[in-house]
Parts: sequence; C-alpha cells; structure tokens
Amino acid sequence: MTDAVSYPEPLAHPETRGIELIETSERHGRARDLFPVWAAPNVSVLNFTVGASLILLGMELWQAFLVIIAGSLPWILTGIVATSGPAAGTSGSVITRAIYGIRGNRLVVAFFGWFISAVFLALNWLASSFMGAELLGQLGLTDPVLVPVLVTIVVAAITVLVAVFGHSLILRSYPIVASVLLGIFLLVTAFILPHVQWGYAAPAPLEGAPLWSAMTIGFTILASSPLSYSNSPDLARYLPESTKPSHIIAATALGGALPAMFFTGVGALLATGIDAAAMDLGIESALLALLPAWLGPLFVVGVIINTISLNGMTTYTASMAFQSIGVPIRRIPSAVVVGAIGTALTIYLVMSTSLLEAVNLMLQLLVLISGPTMAVFATDVILRRNRYSGRDLFDEKPGSPFWYSGGWHVPGLLAIVVGAAVASLFLTNAVWTGPIAAAMGNLDLSVPVSVVTTAGVYIALTRLAAKRRPTAIPSIEGARA
Repeated sequence: MTDAVSYPEPLAHPETRGIELIETSERHGRARDLFPVWAAPNVSVLNFTVGASLILLGMELWQAFLVIIAGSLPWILTGIVATSGPAAGTSGSVITRAIYGIRGNRLVVAFFGWFISAVFLALNWLASSFMGAELLGQLGLTDPVLVPVLVTIVVAAITVLVAVFGHSLILRSYPIVASVLLGIFLLVTAFILPHVQWGYAAPAPLEGAPLWSAMTIGFTILASSPLSYSNSPDLARYLPESTKPSHIIAATALGGALPAMFFTGVGALLATGIDAAAMDLGIESALLALLPAWLGPLFVVGVIINTISLNGMTTYTASMAFQSIGVPIRRIPSAVVVGAIGTALTIYLVMSTSLLEAVNLMLQLLVLISGPTMAVFATDVILRRNRYSGRDLFDEKPGSPFWYSGGWHVPGLLAIVVGAAVASLFLTNAVWTGPIAAAMGNLDLSVPVSVVTTAGVYIALTRLAAKRRPTAIPSIEGARA
C-alpha cells in the first residue's frame, strides 16, 4: 500500500545495502516524500551565484527571469528517469545496463558517472569553503588557502557520514533540512531586497546576436544542474512498484525546480544592487556584506548544511555507481573513496580559481556529458514504458537479456557519443567555442542539440536493431506487446 510509511532500515546504523535488489516486502513510502529530498539540496548559494551571473552576462531582469524558467524545464527529465527506480528496484547505475549493455555500462558509469559526481562534489564544497573562509576571516583566520582547505576537509567528512548512513537518514532528515534552509534563505532574501534596483537597466543593453548568445549561455548553465541528476532512480528505488509514475515525476521535478527557480531569481536581483568592485571580490563576500552581523554566520551555516545535503546525496549514489562497474567493494568503503576524490578536486579549485569562474565554466562543460546521458536514459524509460526487470539487469552472463553484442549495446553507446560530439559544435564558453556556435554569433544551443540528437539517434538505432534481430532487445519488444 503506497500510503503506508515505514522505514525498515534502522536509522541508528549505516545502510549496508548497495545496488542489491529491493524486494516488495521492503518497499515503503510515498512519491511526495521525494519533494523535500530534492528541495533540500536545491536551496543553495549556487543559485545566487548563477542568478547573478545572468545579469553579469548583460541581461535585463526580465530576460534573466525568462532564462531561469526555461532552464528549469529539464527537471522533467530528472523526474522521468526517477520512475525507473521503483520499476527495477535497484540503482540507476544498474538500470543503465539496459541502455549500454553489461560491459558498455561499466565504461559509461566509470567515466561519465564518476566525472559528474566529482565535479558536483567539488563545486558545492567549493562554495562552502569560500563562505566558511569568509566568516572565519572575520574572526582573524585569514590564510587564503589553509582556511578554505580546512573547511573543505571538515565538511567533506560530515558529508561522507551522511552517505554512509544512507537512504533512511536522507529520507527522514531532509524534510527538516529543507525547512531550516528555506527559513534561512528567505531571511537572507529579505535583507537582499532593499538593495535591489527594481528599475535596473543593463549598462550596455544587448540586442540581436549578443543578446541571444547571453541568454543561451545562461540557459546552458542553468540546465546543466537538472541534467546531471541521472542518479534520481537511486532516491526513488525504495518506493512501492505500484507508485504512480506521474506522482514521482511531479515530486522530483517540482522539488528540484521550485527552490532553484526562486533563489536563482533572487541571485539575479542581488546582482543589480552590487557594484562591479564588490563583485570582483566574489559574490560570497558581497552577500555577507549586505547581511547584519547576526545573520552572516547563520547564512554560512545554512550554506554548509545545504552543501552537506547535496553532496551527501551525491556521494551516496556515487558509491553505488562504483559497485555497478564491478569493483569488488562494499558501499560504505566506496562512499569514503568518492569523498576523497571530491575533496582532492575541491582543494585544487580552492587554490586556483574563484567561485563564480569555477561554477560557470564547469557547468557549461558538464552538459557535454550530462545532456546526452540524461537524454538517452529518459528516452529508454519512455521506449520501454518504464518496464524493467531487476533480475534481468543483474544477469551478467553472456547471452543474458542485456548482453546484446558481446556485452555492448551499440545504439546506446553511439547515441551519447554522437550527441556529445554534435553538441560540442554548438557550445560556447571561455575554453571552447564550437564552429557552428561561432558562426551563429556565439549562440549556445548545446543543451537542446544534445538532447534531441541523442534521443533521435537512440530511437533510430534501437528500432533498426529490433528489426534486424527481433530477440536482441526483448524489453522494448515486450513493451510493445
């Protein structure tokens, strides 16, 4: 019964389950429980940062708000992918064996999954490191490298603990975390609003190609966040199989999109009331300068709590990805390894860049990976009508349903490679501008191009393979019946 709420996993003990199948008797919860699970990580200081960057790109406020709304639409894909968790009863990194094949999946998860996890761990720890260092600097601890590094190590250690205790802790604590963070960030918003220039006009208003370039770049930055959450099945997999997919999609998409949209909008408003000199010092410094003495430390605590909630979830799911590629390691040691990798990358970024530069550059580059992998996953869910056999997914022997051709599923692998390659031609950032993007006045269409191209290639090749070998893709053939 989907309305019954029970937590078979004891909260006082770490979760030992990894990618193993969850039996019907162990399923529990409701789709709406996913809303706070996704809301807590997305009440984030990175939203302020990204929102401010839209204004710095030269947009007017109304243009920035349009981009923010459009950039939230990919959350629907995150929700669609989440529905596969209860259907299969296992993690997303195992479900994608249906897309890439047994051996192909190991390659994709090892490279793409780990890269995305490491980038987001680092970006969020980087935010808390700069903010924590700013606060400690007011107390006399001013070392520009040592202090952020120490903050990173402490926050990373707590994050790994959340991942170790796992699903039950996340599901029980995140509603409280989301409420606390919402209260803190709304307080911060109240002190930002008096500084907003409601009649703000860009110093040099953009028109034509430069305007479209700024808006598409902003869209890419915003869309990269929901596109990266192909781990959404991991948080939904304990739900009863009978849970309505539409409810899972709504709870996941709205939980992530609503707080992200609101506080990214606040970030755009914030940028109108801060002069260029203040922004040069970093948005974290500019934010704290606007707050009363009593609220600054509270806000930093909120940033750190948010970072732990987001990275705890990321570390939790990444630890299962490690298992799914065949590494003989238990989930808890795997979580420690993931945390160590993310910490190392964060420390490197602390010593080499600013928060704003790191966020914008890495989020834009990330879409070349996250766009195709999310698109092919969502397309597969739709093609199969969300019918996945968990037991078939764990059959790794030659000749098994997802062995395909020697363990490789060419349609899935080729779709993401082609999607990424074509999208790179439409990408615009400080490191790389694709030739087609340059010819169109630096228009960044990498997200829609990656999604449409990947989905189109996957559908075409999958249908072609099914015609040539009717038994090659049994799940899709069965879904048609």
